[in-house]
Amino acid sequence: MYESPLRRPLITGKTSYAKITDDIVTPIEAAPTKWWYLGFAISVAALGLWLLAVGYLLFTGVGVWGLNKTVDWGWDITNFVWWVGIGHAGTLISAVLLLFRQKWRTAVNRSAEAMTIFAVICAGTYPLLHAGRPWVIYWVFPLPNTYGSLWANFNSPLLWDVFAISTYFTVSLVFWYVGLIPDLATIRDRAKGLRKTIYNALSFGWNGSAKAWQRFETVSLILAGLATPLVLSVHTIVSMDFATSVIPGWHTTIFPPYFVAGAVFSGFAMVLTLLIIMRKVMRLEEYITIYHIDVMNKIILVTGSIVGSAYITEFFMAWYSAVPFERYAFMNRMFGPYWWAYWAMMTCNVITPQLFWSQKIRRNITAVFIISIFVNIGMWFERFVIIVTSLHRDYLPSSWAMYSPTWVEISMFIGSLGLFFTLFFLFAKFLPVIAIAEVKSIVKTSAEQEIAKTAEAEGIDLKEVHPQIA
Repeated sequence: MYESPLRRPLITGKTSYAKITDDIVTPIEAAPTKWWYLGFAISVAALGLWLLAVGYLLFTGVGVWGLNKTVDWGWDITNFVWWVGIGHAGTLISAVLLLFRQKWRTAVNRSAEAMTIFAVICAGTYPLLHAGRPWVIYWVFPLPNTYGSLWANFNSPLLWDVFAISTYFTVSLVFWYVGLIPDLATIRDRAKGLRKTIYNALSFGWNGSAKAWQRFETVSLILAGLATPLVLSVHTIVSMDFATSVIPGWHTTIFPPYFVAGAVFSGFAMVLTLLIIMRKVMRLEEYITIYHIDVMNKIILVTGSIVGSAYITEFFMAWYSAVPFERYAFMNRMFGPYWWAYWAMMTCNVITPQLFWSQKIRRNITAVFIISIFVNIGMWFERFVIIVTSLHRDYLPSSWAMYSPTWVEISMFIGSLGLFFTLFFLFAKFLPVIAIAEVKSIVKTSAEQEIAKTAEAEGIDLKEVHPQIA
């Protein structure tokens, strides 16, 4: 036990600084396993499907999607919002929990940060392609008319997305890379030849001096302070794509907090899905413990309950408003042609997470893995329900239309998963998936362990007499 006996252990088993380094760096130094090659090959194949679909789209036009005059947003925006939501947990775990000094984040923050960056990359591809002419996408920025474009319309929430997501991506990327620098230096010191040269360049000559650590801590806190507002602002702005319209089912003030809670909900579910696999495959059970999984499940339970409350509030306001269009929009979600999507959303997002009230389920790896996948499926259906079922029947019955995705949209979604996992496989092979330096910071020295054992035996509260050790 390497935390005070008054707390839950964040690292199990006997360990040391050298053992932590070996456990995390050895998979990077070793040759890839056959399972890595298999997973990477599947991901690259899916990425190839994405390149095929995108190439066909660029040469043919967005008419290859299943959109029509009534449903002018479909799988493209559904997947965009879904990927942005998945990218939320990384910043929350890294920035917010760092500011609150939550030590349990140290074993999971690195992978969550990487997941955020890769998810935002996948998300960014959709509005870029939805623009129809991505080669003039610079028109969305405030460039003068001499460049042949009009000034950007700053009244449009779609333009707010551009600045919010690009800022989110930039800050998240810098925060992730700054945290990597000490660990890259650790790999550099063990490497030889070309690998040593590469990791030396990536670590910016880190020397581990007291001054370097002081600056590292300062920069980390500044970046955390910058990133924390983005946890709330990014998905709030994404929700305004809908909330500022007059479409029944969209025109509601509950969307910003509802979308933020849903983003954290889906983001933590994806983090769990990835960590459970890595924990087993890379033999990191001592560092990604049952306690870590239990804490993240509690956050999923809370945010899932908030999302369920938002669903109920939406229905109540639709009834209480006495607006026939609002009432019909929500009844159409439940019993209309897309009823199956609505009930899949309710089952996965409202009912399934309530199983986490049971500690046995929260600590059952198999159950958690299955539930995390259900949550991600449910959150995808939520975005589909909000977008498609609100659009396919508007104010004029003669213009009602059904929507179904084409092979291009399906291929792009599968391909975006391929892009995400291709990047994640490369990350897991060449970079440390756990923050080595941060994990070492929570390991007690031999003297501190002896003090903690003595205090426990004598019934002394270390928080009162020696808070630095407790």
